[in-house]
Amino acid sequence: MDIVGFLYVSVWVYCGLLLSVTVVGLPVLALGLMGGRRFGRAERVRARLLLGVRIEEPTPIRHRAHGGFFPWLWACLKDPVGWRHALYSFVRLPWGVITFTVCLVSLLVAWPVLPWLARGLSHVDRMMVRGLLSPSDALERRIAELESGRRTVADTASADLRRIERDLHDGAQARLVALAMGLGLAREKLLEDPQAAARMVDEAHGEAKLALAELRDLARGIHPAILTDRGLGPALSNVAARCPVPVTVSVDLATRPAPAIEGIAYFTVSELLQNVGKHSGAARASVDLRRSGGRLLIRVADDGRGGARADRGTGLAGLTERLGSVDGLLAVDSPDGGPTTVTAELPWRDPDGG
Repeated sequence: MDIVGFLYVSVWVYCGLLLSVTVVGLPVLALGLMGGRRFGRAERVRARLLLGVRIEEPTPIRHRAHGGFFPWLWACLKDPVGWRHALYSFVRLPWGVITFTVCLVSLLVAWPVLPWLARGLSHVDRMMVRGLLSPSDALERRIAELESGRRTVADTASADLRRIERDLHDGAQARLVALAMGLGLAREKLLEDPQAAARMVDEAHGEAKLALAELRDLARGIHPAILTDRGLGPALSNVAARCPVPVTVSVDLATRPAPAIEGIAYFTVSELLQNVGKHSGAARASVDLRRSGGRLLIRVADDGRGGARADRGTGLAGLTERLGSVDGLLAVDSPDGGPTTVTAELPWRDPDGG
């Protein structure tokens, strides 16, 4: 494997540099870097089996899917992972020769120190693997986390759209259809049976009020007007008033964050208070919001039975994923018997983007 990697890199670099004066030189270098990534993948497997070193897979080469040939070429040529993997494949053969020679000589003339010497050489091997075959830095891992968060946001948005469609179809739309049918029947009976027509109009009026209430609740679930107009304090007080458990609300914010952060904070508290009302058996609860540096801190507490967990596939698990998708955090402290305290953090982003 070391000989193959050394020959591959040597021939690839020689051909790439030799052909760099032509139009095919740079594509040869780019394709060679992609091949270097494949050698790196095989070397990570070998390092895991022989050295016990587990290395995370680096992120794929990032380029626009429909950007054309030249963006792809530039993304490959500036890929630090491919260059480091190629360097690892190139130095493995001479390093293997050096370690073999040192161990052989030690076996013949200094065999008592051979175990310590071999252990030291293995440590150097591990350092090379970690330094040249691992992801570039924390930024690459952060990119992978953000990509996962983006998928979570997309999945959540899709689920919300399906919920809105279902609520419209099963709720307000059905009532409006019944309202139209009722008014049609009332019009037909208006002349022959005015009293029956009047009853039908009264029933239609009731259906209209119910449909309006359902549409109002649906709009509140998308983005409440009170949040846009007055901010988190009044909006969360309105949420707390609808909770079956008495809730005290404290919002200590001198300014307002970006609308997106306000919306996430609002729906986070709304979902947590729904959990309090449905599952906690609490006699009272509290909501506290404040800013700490560049973070928006949310604390929802209750004196209920406890036992809430964020690792059981419940609504708290989904809430943790949604907060994580925007670089937020969720911590649950809920021993059996209570009380329960849920703390959430969101990045503070000013309305102007700061």
